[in-house]
Amino acid sequence: MPAGDESSHEYRASLLSGTGPNGGNGPPRPAPARRRGSGRAPAGEGGWGRGLARGREARRLLSGAAAMSLPPEKASELKQIIHQQLVKMDVHGRIREVLAETIREELAPEHQQLSTEDLIKALRQRGIIDDVMKELKFVTDVNEKERTSAPKPSTHFVDREPPVLKKTNIDPTRRYLYLQVLGGKAFLEHLQEPEPLPGQTCSTFTLCLHFRNQRFRSKPVPCACEPDFHDGFLLEVHKDSLGDGSKMVDATTMLSICDPVHMVLIKTDTFGETTLVASYFLEWRSVLAAENGITNVAVELLGVGTESKVSVGVLNIRLEMYPQLNKTLSPEITNTQFALERQKTAEKERLFLVYAKQWWREYLQIRPTHNVRLVKIFAQDENGVNRPVCSYIRPLRAGRLLDTPRQAARFVSVLGYERAPVIGGGGGKQEQWCTLLAFLCRNKGDCEDHANLLCSLLLGFGLEAFVCVGTKAKGVPHTWVMTYGTDGTITFWESLTGHRYIHRPINPDDPPLVEQPKPLYPYRTIGCIFNHQKFFGNCQPSDAVEVCVFDLHDESKWKSMSGEAIKSVCSPGTTSSVPPFPPLCASTIDAVVTSNEIELQLRILVSEHRKDLGLSTVWDDHLSYLLSPALAAYELERTTGISAGNEEFQDAVRRAVPDGHTFKGFPIHFVYRHARRAFATCLRSPFCEDIICCRGDQVRLAVRVRVFAYPESACAVWIMFACKYRSVL
Repeated sequence: MPAGDESSHEYRASLLSGTGPNGGNGPPRPAPARRRGSGRAPAGEGGWGRGLARGREARRLLSGAAAMSLPPEKASELKQIIHQQLVKMDVHGRIREVLAETIREELAPEHQQLSTEDLIKALRQRGIIDDVMKELKFVTDVNEKERTSAPKPSTHFVDREPPVLKKTNIDPTRRYLYLQVLGGKAFLEHLQEPEPLPGQTCSTFTLCLHFRNQRFRSKPVPCACEPDFHDGFLLEVHKDSLGDGSKMVDATTMLSICDPVHMVLIKTDTFGETTLVASYFLEWRSVLAAENGITNVAVELLGVGTESKVSVGVLNIRLEMYPQLNKTLSPEITNTQFALERQKTAEKERLFLVYAKQWWREYLQIRPTHNVRLVKIFAQDENGVNRPVCSYIRPLRAGRLLDTPRQAARFVSVLGYERAPVIGGGGGKQEQWCTLLAFLCRNKGDCEDHANLLCSLLLGFGLEAFVCVGTKAKGVPHTWVMTYGTDGTITFWESLTGHRYIHRPINPDDPPLVEQPKPLYPYRTIGCIFNHQKFFGNCQPSDAVEVCVFDLHDESKWKSMSGEAIKSVCSPGTTSSVPPFPPLCASTIDAVVTSNEIELQLRILVSEHRKDLGLSTVWDDHLSYLLSPALAAYELERTTGISAGNEEFQDAVRRAVPDGHTFKGFPIHFVYRHARRAFATCLRSPFCEDIICCRGDQVRLAVRVRVFAYPESACAVWIMFACKYRSVL
């Protein structure tokens, strides 16, 4: 748009508000001479023309200021001079007189003075206000485009309104920590990353935060050597006990709050696959000793797993307290507090390590073959830090997001499964148990991550749950969950599938003719079980699951660890290196919209595939709709183990398929929302390919997609392809 046109839009915007270019109030001024849709010639053209001439002169002066490329302060000064000249010449008053002459004929003769209400009424009758409002709408569109496009050098002076900042409610009686991420640097892995073109999909970084039961997520930014992070997070600092939440905490009280800000950096590629880049625990209390309650920190992020000693980049963090502290602490006080906490934590961990070594020696003395059993006391997290396995478990309540333990098992099973990456061959398994925040933000993890989360959720539902460490077929190490009923019933929960199995041990001393229960579960051996308070090592003669007796009170079968020792390093709220557990977040997926989108994409893919085979495609919308109950029944069965509604579905299909026709259907389940990837997987099934590539007389195709949303934006995607055709013998 030419500079003059854009200026005119800005000029009209200021006319309607009744403000002069310098923001001073003045009489309402007319829109530019062109009046669309009025069809009337203005009266008193002499005065009107003179007013317009001066208006054009002012605009030429403004354009001249732009052409000279004056700095903003000079242009503002010139604008002020022009405005003073217009006021001195009383141009506004003359225009007002001309307008008065124009409309006075339509008013009563006694109206010698023209009021603002009369003027507004006349302008509205002539459609001038409507014209100005239309122009204002256009101005808004122009400004929106300008804000989203790349900044351009100014070619003319435009008097814009200041940007409207987004407001948030702040309780004046609470204390807040404002954490700003002001960009990153030295992400050398992306040094050669090309600049993304407008509209081009590219890999992105997302920063996830957790602090004292509050979770935040930054806007995705393109991956680059210097990623353009510019986000602010308002973290509420409050005390644990219920009566103190409304009190304004002081610096000394906040110094005793040892919870760090857990930051997790996630990379999402162009296919939607997520990768854990870094996990960092930020010590925020340094701001308590900073002048003005503001401090800037350069945070060096290290890699995860085998790269936990390698730097991946640096984030510039700014910390600020709201409201400002009346009295800051001295750096000596904060540093002394940090040193005392580290010393206390190190001593607790040292004492637990001494105890664990002694326990292990006693366990080996029971039976020498115990040294090959999978008894896991410590596990490495994503940062390569050894933590007691009990610290990965904690009762977790899902609020309103999950209603039953079985629904919790279903939710955990739809989170993606991916083994920890190993650099190089050899087929070895990388040791990496992720913290809960890293697992949830990444939306996928190993079997240990799934088992830890499911055990925590079942504990939250009031069950006595344990994580089991052992092997499945072919001696592959595996973890699953076990619940111990009040009546002694042992139930195994497979966290990767949501399946449940009742355990009935085989008695090896029974006579051969006695019928023994046949195990349905895939587990072969079990070495230990644990939760947040207890740890038991299996010391029965055989570690085979099928003969294992889960009498946890029998010391000859299960060797227990001291509950006090476990509590000293794994109890929440104590000074320890154990990260706090984050709450679950509600899904951001609109299940209906997503279902429709995937279904439409699949229809296009099927039609293109059949076109390549020289086949026409005719869709049967009614038959597609009839597939919905079947998909709902499949998800219900996966969640509860109960099959329902199959009779109604079969009856509806029989009515929709005429005599002499054949119906075929193929359901399939996914935990991702990528239509093309799902279609490629479906084609690998001979049954599905037979339906999609169906040939015959009166072939009608149907497809139905149903997305079931779960917390953390996890989802179960059910797809069913079907066809009906006339059978020709």
